[in-house]
Amino acid sequence: MWDYLLPSLINIFSPFNLFLLIAGIAGGIIIGALPGLTATMGVALMVPVTFAMNPISGLIMLGGIYQGAIYGGSNSAILINTPGTPSSVATTFDGWPMTQKGKAPEALNTALVGSAFGGIVGAIFLLLLAGPLARFSLMFGAAEFFWLCIFGLSTIAAMSQNNIAKGLVAAALGMLVATIGLDPVGGAPRFTFGNYSLVQGIEVIPAMIGLFSFSQVIRLVGSSNENIASYTQEKGVIFRVLRSVFLKCKANLLRSSVIGAMIGILPGAGGEIASIISYNEGKRWDKNRSQYGKGCMEGVVASETANNAVIGGSLIPMLTLGIPGSAVAAIIMGALLAHGIVPGFKIFETNGELAYTFINSLIIGNLLMIVIGAILVKGIAKVLNIPTPYIGVAIVALAAIGSYAIRNSMLDVVVMLVFGLIGYLSDRIGLDVGTMALGIILGPIVEDNFTKAIALGTADGSVLGGFFGSTISVILIILTLASVFSPYLIGKRLAKKGANQND
Repeated sequence: MWDYLLPSLINIFSPFNLFLLIAGIAGGIIIGALPGLTATMGVALMVPVTFAMNPISGLIMLGGIYQGAIYGGSNSAILINTPGTPSSVATTFDGWPMTQKGKAPEALNTALVGSAFGGIVGAIFLLLLAGPLARFSLMFGAAEFFWLCIFGLSTIAAMSQNNIAKGLVAAALGMLVATIGLDPVGGAPRFTFGNYSLVQGIEVIPAMIGLFSFSQVIRLVGSSNENIASYTQEKGVIFRVLRSVFLKCKANLLRSSVIGAMIGILPGAGGEIASIISYNEGKRWDKNRSQYGKGCMEGVVASETANNAVIGGSLIPMLTLGIPGSAVAAIIMGALLAHGIVPGFKIFETNGELAYTFINSLIIGNLLMIVIGAILVKGIAKVLNIPTPYIGVAIVALAAIGSYAIRNSMLDVVVMLVFGLIGYLSDRIGLDVGTMALGIILGPIVEDNFTKAIALGTADGSVLGGFFGSTISVILIILTLASVFSPYLIGKRLAKKGANQND
């Protein structure tokens, strides 16, 4: 590893490669900030461009786009309550309330600092622990993935602590929506009502855009505010945020980074699950957990640190085993194969300079992202000073384009509009849109792995043994039970403590 340190740094800081890294990060931030344009889409569009480059330059650019896009999704999540990427859903829980309080600069820069820190930790995991973590990821089967998703769903108990019944109803509706389409086992159509277009199911991104973006437009139309929120340009806000984050959120940063990197190595898990679990764990271990959901920097840190740490984690099984940990990792793997490079343990021996240059470019890219992001944030945040009617029109246009671009289908635009109305009505009657989104995201993964686990258990002669037989499953079950009951126990303890103080 150390033999390749100097050559990798020389490669990264060559003028052309450094330009590609900076351009990739900046372009990725812009792509991620636009609702519907995901990191997967941004990286996929640029893969053909890399065919004219040497593999090292191409990987550096793709890695920059990946990093920038995952962070960029936080900008729209914070400013207009619209997750730019699915992994930024949890960022809306505190990012948007901070904007409403006039703290948009703090929220944007907190997301930037947390994203860079998580990205660096994830890349360090990739650099130092690729082998052991790759072998650990192979221990996850269908049952383990099922319990991981159930653990993710258990965060509903913390997210809806004030009214857990409504939280469960919202999550159940989200999971019900996720069943629309073909049955993954039998192939029979479900809840399509004779409409052939619904056979393909409900795409997650248009549903998220509708729940968070189009519903926001409806609220804006009904409000008398001239602007979405107040925004005043402040000098030196990035330095103030850096100091606050590292003084107040040290444990949160480390915990969220580890959660993100560990979940990233599990193929198919992704930043959505990592950010939701990290947010829940941040709330569980915070002494002032009641501030979560009301506009606190700790919530933004938990979500954004975790979903960027996923990047390094997702590349571990791709580079070491040839098993992509995410959709973007699969695309990057395709770019490697197109250049005649086969991922696997031997890549560190046969193409060590390429592998270590790519990994080190992720670390340096996250440091550069703080500078690039701080510059771009000043322009992006000015959206709050644009009159509300113009913002509403722009959001609708971006939402429609972003939804259509997913599958080139007008069905997805209709889905976006329908879920916009559902999001607006849910907010009016007190149903938590965040938990509904959680059900939509995790529902298909839960069902898919549940049916696989039953099939595997049946083949082995014990369905219960398949679900409860592994150590990892038992640990996840214990964590799920702790997640479900801890809000109740904590609330009871706080009530008892308050009663004692009154006495």
